[in-house]
Amino acid sequence: MNTLSYKTVSANKATANKEWVVVDAEGQPLGRLASKVAKILRGKHKTNFTPHADCGDNVIVLNAGKVTLSGNKWADKTYIWHTGYPGGQKSMTALELQKKDSLKVLEKSVKGMLPKNKLGSVLFKNLYLYEGTEHKHEAQTPKVININEFK
Repeated sequence: MNTLSYKTVSANKATANKEWVVVDAEGQPLGRLASKVAKILRGKHKTNFTPHADCGDNVIVLNAGKVTLSGNKWADKTYIWHTGYPGGQKSMTALELQKKDSLKVLEKSVKGMLPKNKLGSVLFKNLYLYEGTEHKHEAQTPKVININEFK
């Protein structure tokens, strides 16, 4: 039996087939959209997925500030951080964060679904969020995908 006939192929930076995709976030639920975007960024939808390499696509999200939250989550969902000083715990509701910077809600949600290491930082740089329907990446010829039909 030829044991060299079945080798596991690992993707790396040189062999990864990275594409550009455009997603419209208007009216999409925050968590469902963020999990699908994180899956595309990570490359888990590809057949040559490799856990330790950046083999995902670059994602452009249009209308990123127009995501929805169900129920009372705009008032109840809180984002908590600590300044590092005694008594420095601060918090902000989702509505307050959206009024301050409408892109931060989706940004924090996607970042929380990526790995918490150097690879996660590299993958997060492949995410581009825009408030409106215009973006500056036409030269990359991104393909538009319907996130609702994405598995």
